[in-house]
Amino acid sequence: MRRLLIMGLGTLALAGCVKPSGGPGGPVPIEGDSIRYETGACFGRCPIYAVTVRPDGTGMFEGKRFTAVTGQKAFRLSRAQYDAFAAKLAPYRPASGQVRYAPGEKNCEPAATDMPSVDITWTRAIGDSQGLYFYYGCRAEKNRALGQALGDAVEALPIQALIGERP
Repeated sequence: MRRLLIMGLGTLALAGCVKPSGGPGGPVPIEGDSIRYETGACFGRCPIYAVTVRPDGTGMFEGKRFTAVTGQKAFRLSRAQYDAFAAKLAPYRPASGQVRYAPGEKNCEPAATDMPSVDITWTRAIGDSQGLYFYYGCRAEKNRALGQALGDAVEALPIQALIGERP
């Protein structure tokens, strides 16, 4: 019995040495990490806002134009909501730096005009960040799934009443 107890404690001690993996979604979020999701203008009444969320359950919505709430509004979200939002964006998170899908760039041909955009920034507590800018006018078939995923990701957050009705 004593031997089993010692073996069990040894295994537990070794488990503490294993660095947790974020799996396919990247690093495991910790206190101080954040995701900022900011929409850009279009020709029309597209909601323009920024939202920043953290794994500790804090969030800040900033309505800019064509939203139900204008200005800053703090809100709470569950860890499950944060994780769902982060997971929807994770496949598109660059390993480093910023990736852009914008008119005039190779990955955005052909491009329609007057469409909205989204600018996402993942910031880790250690100070580094990764970014993804996507202009919804990048009409190439290869970008369709990316645009859909980025647009749908925000539905995981409890901010629909702050955004208001979508056109």
